[in-house]
Amino acid sequence: MRDRVMSVAISHIEDTPLHETLYQFDETPLLARQRQQESNARSYPRRIPLALKRAKGIYVEDVEGRSFIDCLAGAGTLALGHNHPVVIAAIQQVLSDELPLHTLDLTTPVKDQFVQDLFGLLPTELARQAKIQFCGPTGTDAVEAALKLVRTATGRSTVLSFQGGYHGMSQGALSLMGSLGPKKPLGALLSNGVQFLPYPYDYRCPFGLGGAEGVRVNLHYLENLLNDPEAGVLLPAAVIVEVVQGEGGVIPADLDWLRGLRRITESAGVALIVDEIQSGFGRTGKMFAFEHAGIIPDVVVMSKAIGGSLPLAVVVYRDWLDTWLPGAHAGTFRGNQMAMAAGSAVMRYLKEHDLAGHAAAMGERLGEHLRILQRDFPQLGDIRGRGLMLGVELVDPQGAVDSQGHPPVHRQLAPLVQRECLKRGLILELGGRHGSVVRFLPPLVITAVEVDQVAEIFGRALAAAVASL
Repeated sequence: MRDRVMSVAISHIEDTPLHETLYQFDETPLLARQRQQESNARSYPRRIPLALKRAKGIYVEDVEGRSFIDCLAGAGTLALGHNHPVVIAAIQQVLSDELPLHTLDLTTPVKDQFVQDLFGLLPTELARQAKIQFCGPTGTDAVEAALKLVRTATGRSTVLSFQGGYHGMSQGALSLMGSLGPKKPLGALLSNGVQFLPYPYDYRCPFGLGGAEGVRVNLHYLENLLNDPEAGVLLPAAVIVEVVQGEGGVIPADLDWLRGLRRITESAGVALIVDEIQSGFGRTGKMFAFEHAGIIPDVVVMSKAIGGSLPLAVVVYRDWLDTWLPGAHAGTFRGNQMAMAAGSAVMRYLKEHDLAGHAAAMGERLGEHLRILQRDFPQLGDIRGRGLMLGVELVDPQGAVDSQGHPPVHRQLAPLVQRECLKRGLILELGGRHGSVVRFLPPLVITAVEVDQVAEIFGRALAAAVASL
């Protein structure tokens, strides 16, 4: 594996080949109207100024006829890429059979099949006692449902969340978010009783330790918080966690830490909610990211890839929590039949073709390319993630190092790298503290050759961005 990666590694990447095309991005009429008519809250078009007209697999084409590799993939929604044949066939079958497209929470054969397919992907111990709640069409609504669920079942209101976490943009879910930016304009949020905890961010350990000692101290802090009668925090209804923080900078939690978190919450009678909205369905090299640690959560929140590119969100939870009353959580668009059919098609394809294993292999291949680049570019401070959920934290090697010996984040470099990638036909997104992490979220069907191409474009873009500083 290493030899094959080394054979395609970028050499002398500062020498841009004559055949390389650098796209320019003048504002088209579509983009101009978008800027004039859409809300100021729009986000992606500011950094990725494209008007798209066609897509297939990992590629998208804009109205100017330019092709791009899509390593954003709907923020992880497109597990099989754009317009995969099994997804298109499932949607067309629903239409040709004249099935109801909107059923609220009434059941149908399509819905029943979707539930069986989903439960078939869960660890057996969880599937045996699982209940499912269909929510509104987005992940944030599933998070809201999970909050209602655990508070109803436990009779407690406090929820513990983690610094750097991202769980959605509705006001209840927003109260769980680590990032302060979206919160500042709102003042007091609707939800109260949220306590934030340090996340095991190894590269920038909140305790200044890192490694096994950082994990040990982190768990000790949490255990003490839940058991100290003078801690000032009421026993919570739940702890909510991303096994790999996505928007927070692609930070994978240490597996021993996750096992400790499960042990501590279970001992305290506190529900453990795992947010798999972005990390689920094979992306991290397992069907669900929590499986890497061998734990069984009480609640799993899912969206994005679960609908096969169409809007859908669910909460799966252990039956001891199922104490809420009829109508406790509802939503008009929780019966999206085309999304369920497409989701079933995706789940079956993931399982039949072992795309989780493929994601693990392709993620390792891409990670090796990035580590090779790191030898020549000290600006690549930390390369991390699991499977095809990878991030690169860009740093300023000339800056003062922190207590762990790591240089500070490079706030200016990341957007330059993103822009240079786009000019060369590669769509990437940023995240993390100060937007300093370049994120790779390609469709899980990406091939080894395409991984190599992504790495080559990124290397050339990085060289151009560094040279422009």
